Amino acid sequence: MRIRIPPSLVLEHAELHDFLIVAQNESGALGEEMRRVARLLEPHMRKEEAFAMPPLGLLARLARGECHADMLDVLAHTDWLRNNLPILLSEHQVIRTAAELFLRAARDAGRSDCFQFAEKLMHHLRLEEEIMYPAAIVLGEYLKLRLPEREPLA
Repeated sequence: MRIRIPPSLVLEHAELHDFLIVAQNESGALGEEMRRVARLLEPHMRKEEAFAMPPLGLLARLARGECHADMLDVLAHTDWLRNNLPILLSEHQVIRTAAELFLRAARDAGRSDCFQFAEKLMHHLRLEEEIMYPAAIVLGEYLKLRLPEREPLA
């Protein structure tokens, strides 16, 4: 079964990806802080897009009462997320610290656009920690309870 990331999350991450592109051309202290955030954010986002976000594509179907054995494919994602959650949260802390420095540099430079982006990024990190990661993990645990495990391949 193909697991699709919810379009709203695709859009939100696309906005963050756009920042990575803009950061390459900004000059001065503000540009340095932007590039620091970009360097930290890019590999972290790849992990999220590969493992943390796809399970959330099943939420609406599960809420409608759908529950099929082919959904068990998502367990590779949710188990990875559960096992790597401390690493992702640690990366969030490093990104948050860099975003706070970026926020100060944006304020000092009088760049409200950058200031707003830094605030949005910090909100995004909290949203992932408080809602998205837990929801994806709980989804996997729910499927394990509702559906029998597949037989191991010989």
